[in-house]
Amino acid sequence: MRQVPTAPVATASFLAAWGVVDASGSRTAGGLVLAAGGLWCIGAWRRRAGNRTAAALGGAGFAGFVLSHVLGLAIGSWPAVIVVALAVGALAWIYADAREGLPARRPSAAAR
Repeated sequence: MRQVPTAPVATASFLAAWGVVDASGSRTAGGLVLAAGGLWCIGAWRRRAGNRTAAALGGAGFAGFVLSHVLGLAIGSWPAVIVVALAVGALAWIYADAREGLPARRPSAAAR
């Protein structure tokens, strides 16, 4: 069974969560979206890279959440969320996905 890379899920979780907040005005709903994505990623990181990596990346995600609020005051909400989402996604790729040998792009037909 092919593993889903966690970097796009981590990135999309931040973007989708803020999208829900922006569209609905409900921070609770956005928080639930972010929590669901974060918990899925943490579970995948634990299975793939161990507890230490999962804790470090989960901490980076939480730090990114806090940073997005501070950064949002300086550059605006959407730009802050985009910057943080990309940073957390990059960390997930570097410390979990790339170490597992997950493909960065779809393999060619010859490789399948």
